Amino acid sequence: MTDKVLQERRDFLKKAAQGTMLAMLPGLAEAQDVKKAATSAAPAHKAAAAPAKPKVVLNVKDLGATGDGKTKDTVALQLAIERCSNLGGGEVVVPAGDYLTGALALRSNVLLRIEDGATLNGSPDMPDYPFVEVRWEGHFMQGYSAFISGTDAENIGIVGPGKIIATPAIRGRLERTTGYRLPALMEFINCKNVNVENLHTEQTGMWSTHPLYSENVTFKNVYFKSGADGIDVDSCKHVVIDGCIFETGDDCISLKSGRGVEGNTIARPTEDVHISNCSFKDQAFACIGIGSETSGGVRDVHVDHCKCLGAGSFAIYIKSRPGRGAFIENIYMNDLEVSGARNGFLRFNIFNSGIADTPNLVPGDVGIPTVRNFEFRNIKVTDMPVLVEGTGIHPHKPLDGFVLQNVTGTCKKGISLAYINNAHVSGIKVTGFDGPLLSTYNVKGTGLAGAKPIDVATLPKVADPILPPATPYQLH
Repeated sequence: MTDKVLQERRDFLKKAAQGTMLAMLPGLAEAQDVKKAATSAAPAHKAAAAPAKPKVVLNVKDLGATGDGKTKDTVALQLAIERCSNLGGGEVVVPAGDYLTGALALRSNVLLRIEDGATLNGSPDMPDYPFVEVRWEGHFMQGYSAFISGTDAENIGIVGPGKIIATPAIRGRLERTTGYRLPALMEFINCKNVNVENLHTEQTGMWSTHPLYSENVTFKNVYFKSGADGIDVDSCKHVVIDGCIFETGDDCISLKSGRGVEGNTIARPTEDVHISNCSFKDQAFACIGIGSETSGGVRDVHVDHCKCLGAGSFAIYIKSRPGRGAFIENIYMNDLEVSGARNGFLRFNIFNSGIADTPNLVPGDVGIPTVRNFEFRNIKVTDMPVLVEGTGIHPHKPLDGFVLQNVTGTCKKGISLAYINNAHVSGIKVTGFDGPLLSTYNVKGTGLAGAKPIDVATLPKVADPILPPATPYQLH
């Protein structure tokens, strides 16, 4: 045989042997066919999986912070925050010590951990708080940055058990010489996934904490001591406030969404707020105030298992006025203990609460806030001057849906309601009151039998309609 013929014979025998082996191993041939098909269908260059982000832990003292209470540690603290974010995120640890610092700005993916024995003390010097645009009482204006802030950030947090204490040298809400808003303690603007937990905080005359345009915000086991409001939730959604203690000069918690045509045009509501297991002591106004800045709307608020231990007016105060527009709806409160409220348990005032904001008002009946679905169940009151003052509803837009169920305790005056449809009152077992337990005017629903009629002349007067402006409003 020629060499060529011999080589062809060898190739034939080799292929035959391979075929025999495949026949002796059932399934192997099919598996190889599948593998070949998968290989031929696979892309030429498969993208590698993204590496896991590093979790950085930085100690502020390693970056130059002293913690001696005298040296300003602003640069070292901010450097640690910036570096942590730039390296992919993680924790900035503040160990025991007293840290004097100006304003600090959180960055995405950074958790500021203030350890036991550590205190961040605010600088008394105004130049240490950058000049920015802020929201104040529902309008954007000029002001100073908060002591600790986050803007356009995601996945940020501040956890204790340390302390954040504002300087007592900066008092009030507005700077007297300029009218600029003074620094809040904490402020989160247009942020997502914010967690504040296990902290001790103290503020002087300005709001303590102000989340604005933020989403998925949690405050848990935080002590708020403030000369003004505790938390002002402003045009935010998915907010949890749980296990917190409030001792404030003004509202412990206030829910807001902008004021007048500006807030109504922006139309960003506060929605899906859950408040639970908190205790409240307020000196000047309410434990929980809803409004009066409601021009973007407030809805889906749940309050459970809370203790209202002191209020300068009513423990729960729902307030707005014509010219705000929008809505307040789906307010559900359950299992509250209420004592120490100077004026009473609950009030509605949709007539004249807050700044009128002339001339930037939402005109006509559209400007009268729509109010519906207010429910209060399982309420225990002690020595309330008034149980419910519910006559402040505008007759052009009655409250649609009101439940007051299972109320026990003592009060001096009962329940007054006006301009309400679908009211349901039951299980009111209070003692100690003078006069009628229930008084009504133009109220429809159940549980109203025996109510004393209210003299219409004693109800709030309806103001003249708000007329459209000569020039339509534009954001500016």
